Amino acid sequence: MFSIIKTLTELQGPSGFEQPITSYIKTKITPLSDEVKVDGIGNVIGTLKGNKPGPKILVTAHMDEVGFIVKKIEKNGLLRFEKLGGHDDRILLAQKVSVRSKRGTKLGIIGTMSAHYQKFDDPKRVRDYRQLYVDVGASSEEDVQKMGIEVGDPVTWNSSVEYLGDEQNGKIVGKGFDDRAGCAVLIQLLENLQNRDFAGEVIALFAVQEEVGLRGAKVALANLDFDVAIAIDATVTSDTPEDVMDSTLTLGGGAGIKVMDGSLISHPAVKDRLVELAKSEGITHQLEIFTGIGTDAGAVNLANKGVPTGVLSIPSRNAHSPVEVIDLNDVEAVNKLLTSFVKNNSNETKFTF
Repeated sequence: MFSIIKTLTELQGPSGFEQPITSYIKTKITPLSDEVKVDGIGNVIGTLKGNKPGPKILVTAHMDEVGFIVKKIEKNGLLRFEKLGGHDDRILLAQKVSVRSKRGTKLGIIGTMSAHYQKFDDPKRVRDYRQLYVDVGASSEEDVQKMGIEVGDPVTWNSSVEYLGDEQNGKIVGKGFDDRAGCAVLIQLLENLQNRDFAGEVIALFAVQEEVGLRGAKVALANLDFDVAIAIDATVTSDTPEDVMDSTLTLGGGAGIKVMDGSLISHPAVKDRLVELAKSEGITHQLEIFTGIGTDAGAVNLANKGVPTGVLSIPSRNAHSPVEVIDLNDVEAVNKLLTSFVKNNSNETKFTF
């Protein structure tokens, strides 16, 4: 799982600019699927039929990551930017970023004042991102143009995927685990089902533009028909010492089974089935209630006449930053539970309210 997460995460694909991810996933799942389609805005939909009749199961994860977009090129060569998705302005300063230009990826940094100026500034002040800039080493607007950088170019964190501490911990650090780790689980699900020993049909939706309002899923769902749905997404842990944390979701605590978030109250029958399977198969899990987050499941739940919907969550620290942390054991727990959910259905399976 580490290898596929690393490959997916180190591709650049902020909201609206997921082309490298769309291309990679389409190529990856084509031999694993009966049919693969890419719609007009970049969603990838793969389908795989089992060897027995049964329900149509939608499983979905989003391909995009939070990022930025070049808004203006200053005369001195510095770049102003706009956000793509949710960011905390407090962590933007002094971070490396990658600008995806027509002439390749260019390294930049979000600039900050030297520490020597602190005595002349208000150290408690958090500067609005509109006051910040990306420095790509240019001295003029012409220098920027020579690099191929233009207004509208996408920008992402510049960070690699590495083991945190050492490999024995099972924890990795990098950008974009929200939700490339979920995409990795969906790809692994298709691999797990290659013997077709399951009932019904799996529809794997890799959605774009989740971080800017669940837009990709809303477009895709208008053309999909299914009986039950599971979204896979990263979620935030609450197991560190900050005052707002309540230790209800922990890194390494297993798959998160969503009960409620800001976009969805999970269907009771779907949630109960996930809990039942986790207990019967000894899969480490934890229940999740957190209203500060939302997922594509919110869009799914409102589509197609209210299909029963649930969520499996991958716990993450430092979400929406260049140093997100996840535990590969949690990812594997989500993988096992999702595969079990798909395999434990029949033509009589119902998820009634």
